[in-house]
Amino acid sequence: MNVHDLPDTMPLIDAACLRLDADIHPRVMALMETLMLRRSQRAFSREPLPLYQLSRVLWAAFGYNRPDTKLRTAPSACNSQEIDIYVAGREGLYLYDAGRPALMRVLSEDVRALTGEQDFVAVAPVNLLYVADYARMPQVVPEARAEMAACCAGAISQNVSLACAAEGLATVVRGLIDRERLGGVMGLRPEQHILLAQTVGRPG
Repeated sequence: MNVHDLPDTMPLIDAACLRLDADIHPRVMALMETLMLRRSQRAFSREPLPLYQLSRVLWAAFGYNRPDTKLRTAPSACNSQEIDIYVAGREGLYLYDAGRPALMRVLSEDVRALTGEQDFVAVAPVNLLYVADYARMPQVVPEARAEMAACCAGAISQNVSLACAAEGLATVVRGLIDRERLGGVMGLRPEQHILLAQTVGRPG
């Protein structure tokens, strides 16, 4: 077909009709159904998340899905793996160690209220903080590090959003953070930068 014969507008199949495709794979169908449920919510129950459920969400976020090669569920520039996930809850602040896997306590105090300026962040069971460590990005030119790290954090947050949709959990990604104050409380180095926060919990 000559390129000039192509129509200016080419209609696509509506998402609601894709399930009628006889060739659709069950995994694709499950993903489509999960995407239909993905949304931002700002009302959260105070009920704690079970450890198994939190473990699944964190693995989806940035866990190792190819253990032999130490590659992960989200991409990063030059495989820098520069994003650390901090978990702020009632019991304190923890750092997610995907290799063990485990949560490593950083602070014993409840810093949830410092993770954002909305009221719900102080009572939701979990606030995830995505912190970029530019010191891990020597292969990325300095002027591109912020942009590349932000792309990785965006992929991680979408992984969490899809995991929450599949789990029936509420979540919202947030950028309204007093980064200087929170970074000081967390004891971050100058090379570490808080990019995003994401609240996770049962719907309120």
